[in-house]
Amino acid sequence: MTSRRGFLGAAAMGAFVAVEGRAAKTGSSGMPYKDLESRIARRDFRDITKDVLPTPCMVVDKDLFDKNVKLMADTTKANGISVRPHVKIHKSVDVAKIQLNHGAIGLTCATIAEAELMSNAGLRNVMWTKQPASRNNIERAIALSKKDPTFSFVIDDPILFEWVEQAAEAENAKLKVLISVDAALARQGIQNGQPALQLAQKIASSKHMQFEGVMAYAGVAAHTRGFEARKERSRKDMAGPRETVDLCKKSGLPVNVFTGGSTGTYNIDHEVGLTELEVGSYVFMDMRYAPIGSKAGDQTFTDFAFAMSVLTTVDEKLHPNQAGIDYGNKAGVRKTDSVKGMPWVEVAPQGAEYGGLKWKDGDKDLKLGDRVEIFCTVLDDSTSYYDRYYVAQGDRIVDVWPIMGRSGAASR
Repeated sequence: MTSRRGFLGAAAMGAFVAVEGRAAKTGSSGMPYKDLESRIARRDFRDITKDVLPTPCMVVDKDLFDKNVKLMADTTKANGISVRPHVKIHKSVDVAKIQLNHGAIGLTCATIAEAELMSNAGLRNVMWTKQPASRNNIERAIALSKKDPTFSFVIDDPILFEWVEQAAEAENAKLKVLISVDAALARQGIQNGQPALQLAQKIASSKHMQFEGVMAYAGVAAHTRGFEARKERSRKDMAGPRETVDLCKKSGLPVNVFTGGSTGTYNIDHEVGLTELEVGSYVFMDMRYAPIGSKAGDQTFTDFAFAMSVLTTVDEKLHPNQAGIDYGNKAGVRKTDSVKGMPWVEVAPQGAEYGGLKWKDGDKDLKLGDRVEIFCTVLDDSTSYYDRYYVAQGDRIVDVWPIMGRSGAASR
């Protein structure tokens, strides 16, 4: 977000910063904006604190982030299932490297551009979860397959198989391909049973494709409220994909990969036969997951901490029990967002660069210049608005991670 706003001048930097979600005064370093940028470029984070950051911006609580990554790694290891994290959540090579260092077997991508970004950064075993239906995407999938033999992607339509087959033959390419099957989401995936088996057999018989296995994303189950209800929904939605896997194996096809799953069912999916999880949101968490409940209780999903927030500034305070902030529509504000440490405050969009905060308790007021941290509703969307994550331990900035796959030509 470095191009969105400048800082207040040094004289006005005496300032406010959000500490555990509440506005609190803190001394400012008085660091001018141009020096901050040059310091970040040199990776010199000494004395950089939240109060000098441009707002709105994304801040990652490093300790909570590390805890989330470790919990997922430890849980899946104990459950005997692998992790192939979904990068659409963070769109960051830095985050992906940390996930791989904690035992992830590869990465999951939503676009060919994300796959190119991760592979070109030297990260391997990248899987693309959408079939390449355009000429542009087919050519790029083939080019990436030739450059990186560990790259794989999915197909769920026999027509597309023919297109890819012709293009692969023309380029003399060898492709690693999975079939995507329906898991009650009605978004993608060929019908389970014989239609899926026939497509798998086509891929396996191709001279230019290697059949890798089956992908099934049960997105409805992921957000089903209540742990037992979620477990039952996962079993129901994954029954068809399990049948397809069994058919493939009985027909003599090797199913090296049975992939799917989500953060919401991370501690369930090993029971439905998956060999790996495409979990994503767990690294930061967003408000969509809060109401689904956890194994420990059905009220709130508490397994993973909310490790990422949008830091914003109160820049209007003219009316009682409300404030204007610089977190507006162009920065991803939603009325379902939540203010960190201030559950009595409601968030409201007000315009392109304006957001609003409202509350009924007049004893808990905000003041002009206060910093407030807000948990966003949908990480997939929100991270597309920003250029970087400021990584914090307490009030201190200890790192900056570029969001390299967020927008523009590189994401198409």
